[in-house]
Amino acid sequence: MSVVRCALTETRNAFGDMPSRVDQIGRLAGRMDEIRAANVAHHLELAVLAAREGAQVVCFGELFTGPYFALGEDPIWRALAEDARAGPTVTAVRAAAHEHGLVIVAPIYELDAPSGRRFNTAVVVDEHGEVLGGHRKVHVPRGSNELGAFHETFYYERSDGGFGCSAANVSRNRFFPVFETAAGRIGVATCYDRHFEGVVRTLAAQGAQIVFSPAATFGAKSRRLWELEFEVDAARQRVFIGGSNRRGVERPWDVEYFGRSHFVGPDGRVAPRASDPRLVIADLDLARLEGADSSGWDLGRDARPEVYD
Repeated sequence: MSVVRCALTETRNAFGDMPSRVDQIGRLAGRMDEIRAANVAHHLELAVLAAREGAQVVCFGELFTGPYFALGEDPIWRALAEDARAGPTVTAVRAAAHEHGLVIVAPIYELDAPSGRRFNTAVVVDEHGEVLGGHRKVHVPRGSNELGAFHETFYYERSDGGFGCSAANVSRNRFFPVFETAAGRIGVATCYDRHFEGVVRTLAAQGAQIVFSPAATFGAKSRRLWELEFEVDAARQRVFIGGSNRRGVERPWDVEYFGRSHFVGPDGRVAPRASDPRLVIADLDLARLEGADSSGWDLGRDARPEVYD
């Protein structure tokens, strides 16, 4: 069956006892387990709703276990990091994936215990509850726009190409794994990764049919490019792309995330279907990736790499 029903979450931090001011964040010390538990429960509830609508795979948003904390620099948030194979989040996700027969892409704040290093990692769990591996965010930003700053390098490192993957990983590129799943071959380009020209091209070259891009993104330029970049990459590389962004305002920073989560394929936007506004669900026909392009183009055949810088 070539049609795969996929889901994205579009939500925000579900922990209800956030302070109203940035200078009060310190009172969250020792409460990271509560914050994580509230967000995991919230997202697993959405996963169950997606499964009831027939979804076979669901992708949560970037760093979904808490608020997007990289708007400032506070070491308190480092305690939110956890093991990507046996930590509390992945343990709960594995159980839910097995119970509901879902493939789940779960982007967490990872603590690699042997090295003590931290990464922004999307863990991929199959419908049997097995961890297939994960994608560590390759490009890590630090900067600001008209709405706020992002200090991600304060919290985690760029991917080292690690996180041992199972035999389900069909990619030869250690930085960009592609997982063979019941819902097709899945790759991940986390948030900032989506801006780099080689990322989706590499994933497609390694066999990806669906690329998930979990994000926490805001600002006018980001909003404009959020749709343009995906449409161009999907058309050029002949893949489906699903972008999951937060939506709404999170205290205490009060930066607004614009949402606009969606799926796009080689022929444009894919019509969504979902009964809950916190979910975007679409049917992706993977057969559309085979054979001749509807445009008549054959970019792979006609490319002239010898003329490019």
